[in-house]
Order: sequence, then structure tokens, then C-alpha cells
Amino acid sequence: MTTHDVIVVGAGVTGLTAAWRLAQAGQDVLVLEARDRVGGRLRTEAHGAPGREADFEIGGQWVSPDQDALIGILDELGLPTYPRFREGESLYVDKAGVAHRFGDDLPVEESTLAAIGQLTKTLDELAAAMDPARPWELDDAAHLDSVSFRAWLEEQCDDPVAVDNIALYIGPAMLTKPAHAFSTLQAVQMAASAGSFSNLVDADVILDRRVVGGLQRVPLALAERLGDRVRLGQDVALVEWDEDGVVVHVGAEIHAAHRLVLAVPPTLVKRIRFSPELPAEHRIAREHQSFGLVIKVQAQYETPFWRADGLSGTGFAPWQLVHEVYDNTPEGEQRGTLVGFVSDERADAVGRFSDEDRRRQVLASLATYFGDAALEPLTYVESDWQHQELTGGAYGTSFDLGGLTRWGPVLREPLGPIEFGSSDVAGHGFQHVDGAVRVGDEIARSILGDGSDG
Repeated sequence: MTTHDVIVVGAGVTGLTAAWRLAQAGQDVLVLEARDRVGGRLRTEAHGAPGREADFEIGGQWVSPDQDALIGILDELGLPTYPRFREGESLYVDKAGVAHRFGDDLPVEESTLAAIGQLTKTLDELAAAMDPARPWELDDAAHLDSVSFRAWLEEQCDDPVAVDNIALYIGPAMLTKPAHAFSTLQAVQMAASAGSFSNLVDADVILDRRVVGGLQRVPLALAERLGDRVRLGQDVALVEWDEDGVVVHVGAEIHAAHRLVLAVPPTLVKRIRFSPELPAEHRIAREHQSFGLVIKVQAQYETPFWRADGLSGTGFAPWQLVHEVYDNTPEGEQRGTLVGFVSDERADAVGRFSDEDRRRQVLASLATYFGDAALEPLTYVESDWQHQELTGGAYGTSFDLGGLTRWGPVLREPLGPIEFGSSDVAGHGFQHVDGAVRVGDEIARSILGDGSDG
């Protein structure tokens, strides 16, 4: 048996941030990761023809100017960033499948634009009144948590095009669930976590910059600093716990510690057996969480041909298979890459197709934006997180109707020597890497502030 001050289960950004802060403070830390790599939902892979491979970010990749925690750790680790390409006009595909070029305002009827503006104002006001770490304290939270976001939008607005466009930004684009499947309170929390709903709909804010070499460099750099404190291929099977500490079982190995950090998504806590069992409310709260579903698709071409046509590569289409698309060409790369997203019920549908049929449909949707040149990429890459048992979906977990007020406070509640945390339970930075850093920092401060840690 080995003995430590703190054991961290999960070598994603939350777990590694917490472990590094604790190690910096002189704590004896052990990090156990079930996968054969660090990074969790951050991963960079090489794809392409032999000799012409390119790196593709399979998971999270963007940095926003308001993400202070992420920017701070990038600075600390010495990881440079570069701006996303955004010069030129954007594209909007209407319900009839016609692509329209635009600058600042969506190319819709003036009445629809006004309705979108009013809904945005209302959501901004609700978000401004909410502490995203405690959304259940918002005035009228119980009611907002009992009404689906789509139903609320339809109560607020009789313009179906405006409703579909607003629903897009929080449903398919963020929570990656259909707007009838989550509450208005959950939608407001998503907006509040980004500073405002206006920030969510502004691609120049929410998708501002990228990390040179990919965002997975954050967990890789943290793991490098932690050295042999990080152990891979360690699938924790059993945790025995009491008020004095924990004993963690991994295969035939046993590790003891004063404190335990479970830095995994809420839905994965149940993979571990506990003795004694977790209290019922802890189990039930996590059973009411579920991942959304999104397939991130990337297509690389000989050149970024859309730029020559005066296009930024940015596009939106609430009714298309690929509901949003961006220029994802790395800085200094001569070939051009588009990244798009297929979400919720559309991802369900195409997930049943063969790989070739799904590829054909995705490229046809990209061609609706950019024309036939989009049909013939050099390299095509999909990120399909729902097929990975140790993730189970993307981007993060959220509650069904009524769950946020009923069970939300439990998710971050410590249990004796056990702390729980991941980006899925962040306030600011909810479901983003920034939130993962924040939660990791908060857990480390909590442990270091507790004099019982030995």
C-alpha cells in the first residue's frame, strides 16, 4: 500500500490543475487516470495521407477573452495563442437551404431581427441577475427550471425563425441537446457562465483564439510538471472511505490518502464502487445528469478556398445537418480546414449511418454553405465522443427539467474526505476548459484551507 496526502482520480484539466496546485503547496499527490493518456476531453491527433499528415484538435480548442482562469494558466505554462481567422463575410443558410452572405446582422426579416434582439435582451437580463455557480438562487428559479427552453421561447415570441435561431445558440451549439430537453434555467446558466447570452452568440468572443499546438498542451504541460505522480491505465474500481480518509483500489494495488478528488464528469462517478455507498441524494443527483451529443467534423482542403471568395468561413444554419461552421486552419498552415458540428437529434440520426454515408451527408451540408468545392476534402475527421466509455458524450453534462433546482447544489458538495469536480459543475466557464481550471483551483484551495489534511 502507498500512502499520500491527496489522491486525484482523473487526469483531465480539473484533476491536473488541482494536483499541480496541491503539489506546489508541498502536498504528496497521486493522480490516477484510467485512460492511456492525459487530457480528458482535450485531444490532438494527426490525420491525413502519409507524409502529409496534419494535427486536428478532436476536443475543446478555443479560448475566449473573458476566460481569465484559462488565460492565466496558459501564461503560467508559457503556451502562446493565435487568433481564429475571421476576415470576410459570414454565411447564413435559411430554411429553404439558400446561403446568404452577411456582415454584422443576420440576413433575416427586420421583424425577425427585432424579435431576436428582444429575446437576447431578456436572456441577458436574466443572466446578469444569476450567479452561475448557484443558479437555483435566481428569482423564479423553480418555475424557469420547470419549463423547457423551447416552450419558454415560444411563450416569449411568436416568430418561429427567431425562436429557432435563439434555440440554436444554447441547444445544439452549447448544451448539445434539443431545446425541448432542458430547462430555461439551465439555458440561463449557460449564458451566465459566459458573461451574457450576447457573448454566446458572438463568435468573435466565444471562439476568439487557439493555442499553438492545440489546447491539449495544457494537460500535457501540467502532467509533465507532475512527473511520476501521474499514473496512466489506472481504472479505479473501489473506494473505501470514512471521515479520516480513503483507500483506493486499482486492480491488485491499494493506495491510501487523507483526501480524494474525483475529477470526472458526474455521470462517470457511478463506475466506481464505494464502501460505504454514497448517500442516495449523491447517487440520484448524478443519475439525473446526462451528456449532450455532438459530432465535431473537420474537413481539410488543398487551400482555404472560401477566403478567395471573401468569406470568413463562419456560417450558421438552424435547419442544416451542420448547424455551425468555422475556418479552423492552424496559423501558418497553407491548407485550409473547416470545422463544423452535428448535434443532438441530428447526431442521433447520422450516427446510425455507415461511416461513408455520414461523411457524404456532412460534406453535402458543408457544400450548402460553400458550394461544390466543399465536397472533396483531402482529409475528413470526426470526433465522436459518445462512443468512448470514459467520456460518454460532449461537450458536457446537464440536467433534465427540474433537475437543476432539485439536485444542482449536491454536485459540488464534499462528502467527508471526498471532493467532486469537473467543468460540468463549474459556474463561470461551465462546460468549458476555463471552468475546468476554475474548479481545479477551487478544490485545491478547499483542501489546503482545511487544517485536517495532515
